[in-house]
Amino acid sequence: MNNNNRKTITVTLIKSLITTKKSHRATVKGLGLKKINSTSVLEDTPAIRGMIRKVQYLVKCE
Repeated sequence: MNNNNRKTITVTLIKSLITTKKSHRATVKGLGLKKINSTSVLEDTPAIRGMIRKVQYLVKCE
């Protein structure tokens, strides 16, 4: 398979995790984000899109 065809999503944490639900904090950690303004480049899959949708108020996607 050719890996050059894979689409990616860039996700940036834009809000603090203080006062968020534990499950949302775990989702952000699963996306590879730690601090505000940290960025992660992820493969565009339905699972990743679902994680982003769950915490859409905390992250910015490009």
